[in-house]
Amino acid sequence: MTAAAPLEKRQGGGRACATVLQRRGWHTFSDDEKRAYIDAELCLMTQRDAQTGAPGAVSRYDDLIAVHQLQAPWVHLDGWFLPFHRYYMWTHEQLLRTDCGYTGAQPYWDETRDAGDFAASAVFRGDATGFGGNGAGNEGDCVRDGPFANYTLHIGPVYEVTDHCIARNFNPDMGRLASRENVDRCLAEERLEEAWPCIEGGPHVAGHAGIGGVMNDAVASPGDPLFFLHHTFVDFIWDRWQRANPEARFTEISGFTTTTEPAGGWVPARLEDEMNMHGIVPSARIGEIMDTRSGPLCYEYV
Repeated sequence: MTAAAPLEKRQGGGRACATVLQRRGWHTFSDDEKRAYIDAELCLMTQRDAQTGAPGAVSRYDDLIAVHQLQAPWVHLDGWFLPFHRYYMWTHEQLLRTDCGYTGAQPYWDETRDAGDFAASAVFRGDATGFGGNGAGNEGDCVRDGPFANYTLHIGPVYEVTDHCIARNFNPDMGRLASRENVDRCLAEERLEEAWPCIEGGPHVAGHAGIGGVMNDAVASPGDPLFFLHHTFVDFIWDRWQRANPEARFTEISGFTTTTEPAGGWVPARLEDEMNMHGIVPSARIGEIMDTRSGPLCYEYV
């Protein structure tokens, strides 16, 4: 499931990989593989202590939420959006493997299969092979079934640090933005300056607003474990776009480093910019993570 042949040729600025993890869609996982992934996630959430010192962080999973919360103003609606979240997904994958003994690769949720009807997706099963279903009741739409029912989050909502539940509130209309037609429209864009806003404003929004609740919180959305399957899907789309023209697109970056214009003027995103994981893993330059089949990333989508 995890190993591939060594890859010598590299298009991006990363290092050669000895082996390459193979990331697959959740719909291809066996029940045993699904349980192994969810068990590793629960390990980060309940069995590993926080190490970053971030306000409110209790578990290693809280550390991950804090990394996103602390940098949310700089990693959305700008040129850092795709590379930051790519490296963030890899950081999560590394913690699953190094801290909790997971031997697989980070899966993605192919939302094109469920666009407009997320509730019917296997990811929302209420047993040990799913993430629980929609929120229920009048207490903030808390998830009541599945492995993450009654879990207490410590970071969020938004920039708060307070205890709350994993909430969901499905919106089928927003979920339709993940349709294959919309994904294909993004893949057809020739330049990153068009492809990135298409991905962020379409399939990316679909997963967040279509699930709702915690996922619809742009700052603390990693509190819902489905965040990582969703954003790996977003990375899957970007990777497909890059590989349609690798010689050009593994070095193509666009946009600025902030959502709003700083007092000193806009600062263009560059391949030399560093993505900061607050010590969970070393920072990496954007140029080093443009090709997923190069180090440090060393993964591919199959």
